[in-house]
Amino acid sequence: MAVLASAVVLLTGALTLGQAGALVGRTWSVLVFLLAAAVLAELAGKAGVFEVAAVWAARHGGGRTWRLWLLVVAIAVAATVTLSLDTTAVLLTPVVLALARRTGAPASVAALLALTCAWLANTASLLLPVSNLTNLLALDVLEGGPAGGGVPAFAALTWRPAVAAVVATVVVLAVLHRRALRTSYSPPQPAEVADPVLLKVAAAVVVLVLPALAAGLEPWAVAGTAALVLAAVFAVRKRSALSREMVPLPLAISVLGLFVLVEALNQHGLTGALAAVAGQGEGFTELLRLAATSAAAANAVDNLPAYLALQPLLSPDDPLRTAAVLVGVNAGPLITPWGSLAVLLWARACRAEDVPVRWGRFALQGLVLVPVVLVAAVGALVL
Repeated sequence: MAVLASAVVLLTGALTLGQAGALVGRTWSVLVFLLAAAVLAELAGKAGVFEVAAVWAARHGGGRTWRLWLLVVAIAVAATVTLSLDTTAVLLTPVVLALARRTGAPASVAALLALTCAWLANTASLLLPVSNLTNLLALDVLEGGPAGGGVPAFAALTWRPAVAAVVATVVVLAVLHRRALRTSYSPPQPAEVADPVLLKVAAAVVVLVLPALAAGLEPWAVAGTAALVLAAVFAVRKRSALSREMVPLPLAISVLGLFVLVEALNQHGLTGALAAVAGQGEGFTELLRLAATSAAAANAVDNLPAYLALQPLLSPDDPLRTAAVLVGVNAGPLITPWGSLAVLLWARACRAEDVPVRWGRFALQGLVLVPVVLVAAVGALVL
């Protein structure tokens, strides 16, 4: 649908080829990162990184569900921050659900672990540019402003709302699922590793992503290099695991189609309409209004096009408003199924593990979570 809509936009002249070319020039690095990060996460999963981490959590949980859950929270946050929200939704979700089944945990625990992955995939995606595609787009907006450019400056701006969003998510999950947290399970046997060398290399590559980003390297270059290194190791030790399907070209093309479509809408009045709703100012009330507008837009049409629609309202001289938009589009799209692509991918992973997804219940719980997260994150941002 995104591709067809973008084709209509170009054929009718609603967006000229020159404007489309300028758009690709601004967003090519985001698309390259999307492809590279998907390959990196997929190979890390095939090497057993996520399974070993989950089994380690279950063994160190000592049979107490609340301990296991807190360790899963830590793994989900780390996966989201370093490898993007889709990694947690697609790769970590089936691992923890399979682990819950293997340890004989009640169905309520499986539901808690599943929801933890879905929520933290979004609410934990504020800290680094690589955590969410919207962050990568915002990185360009912040260049040249008082907050400065690059990964360290981005993290300096977002770490407070990022921590607040995660803490708020954990608190809401604990309250809503307090009965499940009182249950117990049987700790599993140690994880069986088919290729210890491959596992160690994959884990080392993933761990080295953070210092590479902290050094100021471009996120697309870091993800691309890490993916190429890991692919080369797989080619030597487990060539059968490599396939063309690991590179999500259809997804990248769809994202590009969304870019084109939203850019055309921005050129024809969408920006002005959103400006009237989003308001102005940097106080708590004004930033909360902007974050709420962003969250509502994300739940209506998906978080990526919602951010693109709001981006023309942002300025390098006003980093707090850029951060408030990210709070809304990253942590807010947890009410509708289509609010975040990660949620749709998460639902598919749940169904593959025979864990039902009840969208009505998901929406009601999201209506509890989202306001709490927005207030907490915006409050931390203002402070």
